Amino acid sequence: MIHARITGTGSFAPKKVLTNHDLEKMVDTSDEWIFERTGIRERRICEKGQTTSDLAYEAAHRAIKAAGITAQDLDLIIVGTLTPDSAMPSLGCVLQAKLHAKKAAAFDIYAACSGFIYGLSVADAFIRSGVHETILVVGAEALSRYTDWEDRTTCVLWGDGAGAAVVQRHAGKRGILSTHLHSDGSYGDVLHIPGGGAAHPATHDTVDKRMHFIKMKGNETFKIAVRALEDVVQEALDHNKVKAEDIDLLVPHQANLRIIQAMAKRLNMPMEKVILTIHKYGNTSAASIPMALDEAVRDGRVKENKLILLEAFGGGLTWASALIRW
Repeated sequence: MIHARITGTGSFAPKKVLTNHDLEKMVDTSDEWIFERTGIRERRICEKGQTTSDLAYEAAHRAIKAAGITAQDLDLIIVGTLTPDSAMPSLGCVLQAKLHAKKAAAFDIYAACSGFIYGLSVADAFIRSGVHETILVVGAEALSRYTDWEDRTTCVLWGDGAGAAVVQRHAGKRGILSTHLHSDGSYGDVLHIPGGGAAHPATHDTVDKRMHFIKMKGNETFKIAVRALEDVVQEALDHNKVKAEDIDLLVPHQANLRIIQAMAKRLNMPMEKVILTIHKYGNTSAASIPMALDEAVRDGRVKENKLILLEAFGGGLTWASALIRW
């Protein structure tokens, strides 16, 4: 049986730390208010001149090293991001050049916070079909570049970072067992960036109206996310004929601690089985799952033959899950 197996992971976050106490000096908020509602204590922010591709390169380099390969072994590079360095070329192509991965094709996936799982799904399909054998999947974001630092309800959420995984062809029972993708564009305005595209290209007017920043309807997003994640997690369990108690680790998108706790409760899963990084990185969108996964791999919580469940929800709206036999 052919599976797509993750053979190496890597992650990277900028050095600059922005704490809740720092935000208290910028907007009308408090450490207590932020932590109680989100579970976030601090987040990492890109330095001046630091780009999403810089973060992606560091994470990718570490994943490639962990897999015991070189960039020249890569057949394909898939990057989940909503904050590329530029509209064109793609972040995937920029990363390919930085890695000198001459043999690899490269492209981006634009699925917001679900981007990494969407990327895993594509990698899984390419490997199972025999088209490619070694694929780099990256989630990378510089959300601070799209953060409205005058909006107290959203500026407390976002952070910058990148995570990566090398996915290779494996003959055996270990690897990606299944992926499950969903979207509903009718809720697009619940979480979006209205300016900067063909509908509202950059003008003095769009800048004055602050249309190039992330906008979110928090309460509505929360309610939809909990329902959607419950459904997509159950879909993964049913598809693989396993029960929630069979799951060894849950690696959720790090958006909000309350959402993560709600999911763990619905799965009757102790929080000891849940990988949490939101307190120190905030919401890093497509980067959050691979960053959390890499941390768990490197500290030994991820072990061979364990069942790992990934789940994410993001703008689009998009949501997804993946079940992996490590």
